[in-house]
Amino acid sequence: MAFDLDMIKGLYAQMGERIDAARTAVGRPLTLSEKILYSHLTEGSATKAYARGKDYVDFAPDRVAMQDATAQMALLQFMQAGRPKVAVPSTVHCDHLIQAKIGADADLATAKSSNKEVYDFLASVSDKYGLGFWKPGAGIIHQVVLENYAFPGGMMIGTDSHTPNAGGLGMVAIGVGGADACDVMAGLPWELKMPKLIGVKLTGRLSGWTAAKDVILWVAGQLTVKGGTGAIVEYFGEGAESLSATGKGTICNMGAEIGATTSIFAYDPKMAEYLSGTGRADVAELANGVAAHLRSDDEVYANPAAYFDELLELNLSTLEPHINGPFTPDLAWPLSKFGAAVKANGWPEVLSVGLIGSCTNSSYEDISRAASLAQQAVDKKLQVTSEYTITPGSEQVRFTVERDGFLDTFGKMGGVVLANACGPCIGQWDRHGAEKQEKNSIITSFNRNFSKRADGNPNTHSFVASPEIVTAMAIAGNLTFNPMTDSLTNADGQQVKLDEPTGLEMPPRGFDVEDAGYQAPAEDGSKVSVLVSPTSDRLQLLDPFKAWEGTDLTGLKLLIKAKGKCTTDHISMAGPWLKYRGHLDNISNNLLIGAINFANDQANTVKNQLTGEYGAVPAVQRAYKAAGVGSIVVGDENYGEGSSREHAAMEPRHLGVRAILVKSFARIHETNLKKQGMLALTFANPADYDKIQEDDSIDILGLTTFAPGQSLTVVFNHSDGSKDEVSVNHTYNDAQVEWFKEGGALNIIRKQVAA
Repeated sequence: MAFDLDMIKGLYAQMGERIDAARTAVGRPLTLSEKILYSHLTEGSATKAYARGKDYVDFAPDRVAMQDATAQMALLQFMQAGRPKVAVPSTVHCDHLIQAKIGADADLATAKSSNKEVYDFLASVSDKYGLGFWKPGAGIIHQVVLENYAFPGGMMIGTDSHTPNAGGLGMVAIGVGGADACDVMAGLPWELKMPKLIGVKLTGRLSGWTAAKDVILWVAGQLTVKGGTGAIVEYFGEGAESLSATGKGTICNMGAEIGATTSIFAYDPKMAEYLSGTGRADVAELANGVAAHLRSDDEVYANPAAYFDELLELNLSTLEPHINGPFTPDLAWPLSKFGAAVKANGWPEVLSVGLIGSCTNSSYEDISRAASLAQQAVDKKLQVTSEYTITPGSEQVRFTVERDGFLDTFGKMGGVVLANACGPCIGQWDRHGAEKQEKNSIITSFNRNFSKRADGNPNTHSFVASPEIVTAMAIAGNLTFNPMTDSLTNADGQQVKLDEPTGLEMPPRGFDVEDAGYQAPAEDGSKVSVLVSPTSDRLQLLDPFKAWEGTDLTGLKLLIKAKGKCTTDHISMAGPWLKYRGHLDNISNNLLIGAINFANDQANTVKNQLTGEYGAVPAVQRAYKAAGVGSIVVGDENYGEGSSREHAAMEPRHLGVRAILVKSFARIHETNLKKQGMLALTFANPADYDKIQEDDSIDILGLTTFAPGQSLTVVFNHSDGSKDEVSVNHTYNDAQVEWFKEGGALNIIRKQVAA
C-alpha cells in the first residue's frame, strides 16, 4: 500500500471541481500542468486566471522531500518556526554525505561513522516533528520518491534541484530552497510565479542504442541551460506514451539543466504499470478513476501551438544517441559527430572512467540494458581498460539487480559498485589522482558536468550520456569510438562489434528488498529531544537575521564582480564542504571561492578595499563584516544556476553582503536570496555590468519607497572621484518586499506563530 493514501484520495475527490472552475476562469481548455497547478491553489477553486510568467500565485503542495545536505538547514529553520509537527507529509533522505572511494560497503560504513552526529540530528528532528526518515544506504532521494511517494496529479516541493524526477509519474515536482520547504512544513502557502509552458511533442518510438536519456540531451541542446527558466516542460504524444515511467523520470530529472521549473508527462498505462510494480496498485486504481484529469484536454493535443508558449517536436524513431559536454550539460553532440568533435577540440580521447547510475539513470531498466553490454564484453573477450562504476539509485533497485545477477555481470567486466547515494555526481568522489589535476576525460550517466564538479579537477573533461553509451565507451576506452558502427579488437585479436543493448523496464520476478531503510516518526514527538551539540563543528543552531534598518544602503564595497558562469557550485562548493551544511558559519568559509574575479581572472582572490591587499573572498568579506561595512556581489547571466542549495544565499547574508546585482538570475537562487532578506537585483541595461570597477564604493537608492515594479538606482562611486548612476530592476511582490524589510521570510513566520 502507498504512503499517505488518504491524502491522495482527498486530492482526487476535489480535482474535477477545481479543474472545472479553472477552465471557467481561464476561459479555454487546459494543459495538464495547468490542471495540477490550479488544483493546488491555496485559495481553493480558481476565481480568476493567472498570467503566465507574471503573476505570483500561492500554492498548497501535497508533500515535501529533503536530502540530508539541504535538510539540515531547512530543519534548523523549521525549528525556529515554533510548530509542533509538519503540516504536510515530509521526508528526509540521507544520500548526499556518503563519499565514494572504495566501494559500497566500506564507503557506507565510513559515512555512518564520520557523519554520525548529522544523521542522529536528522533522525531525532524527524522523530520529533513527524517526518519520515530514510537512513543512509536507503537510496537517492529522487529514486526513493519515485518508488514510494510520487503520484499522478500531485504537487511536491523538494530541497534539491532534481526534484522534477517525480514528473515521470505525472507529478508537478519542483526544486526549492530550504526556506520554501520550511514554509510549507509550517503550514503556510508556497509562492511561485505562474510558470510559462513549453510543450514537447514526441512521436515515433525509441529503438536500438537510443534511450530516454537522449531525449533530454537533445532538448538541452535545443533550449540551452537557461532556455527553460520560468517554465514547465510538458511532454506529450504517442512517443511519450511509449516511454517507461523511469525513462520519463530521467527526462524530467535532467530538465533541471535547462533551468525548467519542472517537467511532466501525462498519466498513462506505463505509469500504472510502475505504480503496481512498486506496491502501489491502489494508487494506480485511484488514478485510473480520474484519468481524464491527469492529461491535457483533447483540444490541447489537437492544436498544441495554441496552448504552449513554445513548442518543440521530436521523432523518437529518428533520434540519435547523444553525448553532451564537456563542462556544460547543454553542449549536445549526436553520436555520429562526437568523435570528430573530440579530435577537433583536442579533448582527451582516452577515457579514464565511465560512471553509470545516480538519481538520473539508476532504474532497473537502465541497469539491465547496461548489464547486457557488460555481458557482451565478457562473452566477446574484450579487455576493458577504463575504470567503471555503478551507483544504484535505491536499496530496492540494488537488491533486485543483485538478485537478478546484474551486479555479478558488472563485476566480471571489472566494474565497482558504489553505495546507494549521490557520490561522484555531486562531487562526493575521493578520486585517486585527482589532486594532480591532470587533463583527462570521464563520461557519466549523470545530469550535470560543470568544471570540477565530479572530482574537483578543473582539467577533467566530463561528458553526459545514457548508461548504454557510457558502458560502451568504457568497454572501448576511447571517446572516438562509435558503438553503432565501429569494431573492437578482442583478446584473441578478432574484430568484434557490440550488439544493440537489451533490457527490461520492470523486473520479471518483481522488485524485492530486505530492508528498504525507512524509519517512521514517533507517534508522539513532544518528548523527543533534538540532538545538537553546542560544541559541534557540523551543526549550529540559527540566530534570526537582522531586519532592514529603514534607509538606503550607502558606502557598500564591491566584494567581487564574478566573470562568466557562476553556478551555485561556484558560490557554495559541495564536495568536502558538504559536511558543514548544518553549520552556517563554518560553511560560509567557501563563499564564492570558485567564482572568477573579473579584475584578475583568478578564483578566490579579491581586493580588500580597507587594506588595499588581496585575499580570499570569505576572508575579505569577514573583514568587511568586522568593520561594519556592507558589500555587494555582481554577477553575469543566469547567476546561481544549478543546485537548489540555499547556502549560496545564506552565506553572503550571514557574512554581511547586502545585495546581489546581476544580468539575470536562475529561478531557485533568486527566490532563495529573497527568502533570506537579501536584495536580488538585475541591471536594467546589462551593459552597465562593465561600468563597475574593482575599488568602487556603491550606493543603492530608492529603498525607502521600495515597491513592486519600481526600479532602484545604484551609484558606482569610482576611486578617481567620478561616478556612474544606473537603473536596476527587481521582481519583488508585496509579500517579498516585506521579507526584505523584516530581514527574511522566517522572521515573519515566527511572528505569525507567536501571535
